[in-house]
Amino acid sequence: MFKRSIGLAALIVLVLCGVFSFTQRVVFNSASASDQQIKTGNSVITKAKKPEPAPIVYGIPTDSLQIVEATIQRGVSLSEILADYNITPAAISELAKKSKDVFSLRRINAGRNYTLLHLRDSAQTAQYFIYEPSPVEYIIYDLRDSLAVTRVEREVEIVERSVAGIITNSLYDDLVRAGGSPQLVNTFADIYAWRLDLNRIQPGDKFKLIYDEEVVNGTTIGFGKIKSAYFEHEGEEIYAIAFEQENGTGYFDQDGKSLKKAFLREPLEYSRVSSRYNLKRFHPVQKRYKPHLGTDFAARRGTPIRTVGDGVVLEARYTRGNGYYVKIRHNKTYTTQYLHMSKFAKGMRAGKRVKQGQTIGYVGSTGLATGPHLCYRFWKNGRQVDALRVKLPAADPVNKKHMSEFTALKEEIVTKMEALNVDGAQPRELLASDKQKEQTGA
Repeated sequence: MFKRSIGLAALIVLVLCGVFSFTQRVVFNSASASDQQIKTGNSVITKAKKPEPAPIVYGIPTDSLQIVEATIQRGVSLSEILADYNITPAAISELAKKSKDVFSLRRINAGRNYTLLHLRDSAQTAQYFIYEPSPVEYIIYDLRDSLAVTRVEREVEIVERSVAGIITNSLYDDLVRAGGSPQLVNTFADIYAWRLDLNRIQPGDKFKLIYDEEVVNGTTIGFGKIKSAYFEHEGEEIYAIAFEQENGTGYFDQDGKSLKKAFLREPLEYSRVSSRYNLKRFHPVQKRYKPHLGTDFAARRGTPIRTVGDGVVLEARYTRGNGYYVKIRHNKTYTTQYLHMSKFAKGMRAGKRVKQGQTIGYVGSTGLATGPHLCYRFWKNGRQVDALRVKLPAADPVNKKHMSEFTALKEEIVTKMEALNVDGAQPRELLASDKQKEQTGA
């Protein structure tokens, strides 16, 4: 009887040990398994979740670092920002010396984003300061003992896109509504400036564009060139096909004729004429009738002014009547002048060579002007003429030796354009993509 009791007790102990062992094994396994619930008898055991890995920021592991993201505030210096994170003035002075040839601390501007990584201790000592001067690049200031400065360029993806629509109100409104941008409107207007009067566009006219879009980390940062365009005005179809020859890239119609003249029609992008060339205009400042031998363009102060053609700067100075102005000689026949600037573009001076479309100054109201605008003057054979009426020579057409190459490109463009829908039922579509990898970044 005694032996039987001992045996029974031993059996009970063995069973209990087995249950305990099984329970421990389940807990252990559940801690390393995926997120699920496991039932053991009347109990439910939930696995312990794995901790999320620390993110890698600008290529820097942040396991032991705290991430601070903010914007440079106006009037706040980098020294003030870093002082709050245990970086001494001596260290900042040394950092300024090392950054001089990479990206000077003086170029850090208010309104730009930055990221600061600091230790998770009581002092919160900064280890890295990362500044983004543009969407394409960022600067890493290593604040550890090395005090290194590194500039990194992100990968820029070039994506080919298209947009199409019908004019119902204006080119600007309808192109932007179709998914374009003000920048695309300006470029489109320049391309067709000599072939079309954009102020006489009619409802029902159709437009189509194929262009490059610059994308960084999935975000559009700008637009590249328009590769081709199409405009149908009162039933007339006019293609604009970008094609490169020895003298550079130009836009040509379906017959290979250049859409460009030797001069741009206007010195401002898609602007409004506020006062035309007039031999009997009443002067708003002098309060008397006198010839107005220029064309006034209304524009906001600071709007870039561009030279309408290649040439050499004759004058870049200030007078009481003209304010700040630039005068350019293009060749023996043509000279242009740009008045009432707020300031000159950097490096603008007499003798400087300029290229068509180059910024030479900015709209202002200096001299005898009642408000910000540009007075644009045009000389032909030494006589001032109406810049909007003068007949100018066209640029060269497609060279005969390149005509077969141009014809093949034209056929490809026409096929793409015919596939685009102008009724707005389809959004702009991705036609093709290519990657322009300058330097791999974050």
